[in-house]
Amino acid sequence: MQSEPQNAESKKYIVYVIIAFIIIAAAAGWWYFKNEEKKKAAAAAAAMVPPPVVSEMTVKRSNMPITMEYTGQTAGFKQAELRAQVGGIIKKKSYKEGMPVKAGQVMFVIDQAPYRAAVNRNYASLKQSEVQMNLMKSDYDRASALYKKNAVSKADFDTAESNFKASKSAVDAARAALRQSQIDLEWTTVRAPIAGLSGKENYSVGNLIEAGGLLTTIVQSDKVYVDFAIPADTYRKSKQLAEQGFLKTEEGGPYVELALGDGTKIDKKGKIDFQNQFVTPQTASINARAVFDNKGNSLYSGQFVRVYVKGYYVPNIIQVPLKAILQASEKSFVYKLNDENTAEKVEITILRTIDNTCLVGKGLEEGERIVLDGVGKVRPGEKVAVEGAK
Repeated sequence: MQSEPQNAESKKYIVYVIIAFIIIAAAAGWWYFKNEEKKKAAAAAAAMVPPPVVSEMTVKRSNMPITMEYTGQTAGFKQAELRAQVGGIIKKKSYKEGMPVKAGQVMFVIDQAPYRAAVNRNYASLKQSEVQMNLMKSDYDRASALYKKNAVSKADFDTAESNFKASKSAVDAARAALRQSQIDLEWTTVRAPIAGLSGKENYSVGNLIEAGGLLTTIVQSDKVYVDFAIPADTYRKSKQLAEQGFLKTEEGGPYVELALGDGTKIDKKGKIDFQNQFVTPQTASINARAVFDNKGNSLYSGQFVRVYVKGYYVPNIIQVPLKAILQASEKSFVYKLNDENTAEKVEITILRTIDNTCLVGKGLEEGERIVLDGVGKVRPGEKVAVEGAK
């Protein structure tokens, strides 16, 4: 009696298991079908995506001119401080402040009256000394003649000789005092020692000035210095490139060009006439100086300028724009294209980067093609579409 219900329950359980298995199998089949459909759709979509469009350039070797840019400041070629060499009241000023003056031009006149008086006094003293010397000479000549005849003693002769020599020394001293007073009188007229631009007066007419007082300053304007500093690391790297043959000097170079603070270019070329051979510790740089002709006074002492040192070049070098370079793990790469426009990632060695242009030492040869624009869309080993190509 109990066996029949048990058999019925067992049959129901088996049916449920079979139904569950069928449902699972159907779900798995449906999932597999959908996944394959997706793969086929993705493959079809990938086949329909066009290759990235890029621009290319053919690398070549050429000479690369090098311009080194620094900050500089102009300075007077010659700068003279006009100082009073004698003291006194300033009686006259004979120049216009800020205007050009000529060498030897009268600038100031200091009161001459006391110095003329000194000249007259010393002149009279000289004449008095000369009269005394002539008298002593007569005594000496007389004593000398008598001494030869043994008419006077040796002591009298020595006294006459000594007095004559002393009078000669007095004449020399008087003559020197007269000359000094004449020099002082000449110095009351203060003249420009050099030609150039005059500065502002420090003492006006009527003021008392002492010897050594600064009257004004004159700056020679037909030439001008430009002082600038070369960073020590830049100098070292440039020297290394020169020693390795990568950096050469043009015939007649190097030379210097200038631009003012607002960008205005100065139509003149200068020459470097001085360069330190040691580093200034405070600035970690090497001081240098260039000299410029400055006829017309287009440059003024004390101006800040941009200094462009030119006349250097890198010979027979491959140049690649910076936008074509990829950086990864401190290495540099470009995409090189073969005849089928398939991109190959190659490593290059950059010697130096100048104005967004990289000088390539290794990794590329003349005539090879590289990706110029669109490097971010390129994948190694994939083809690209070159802009403008058929």
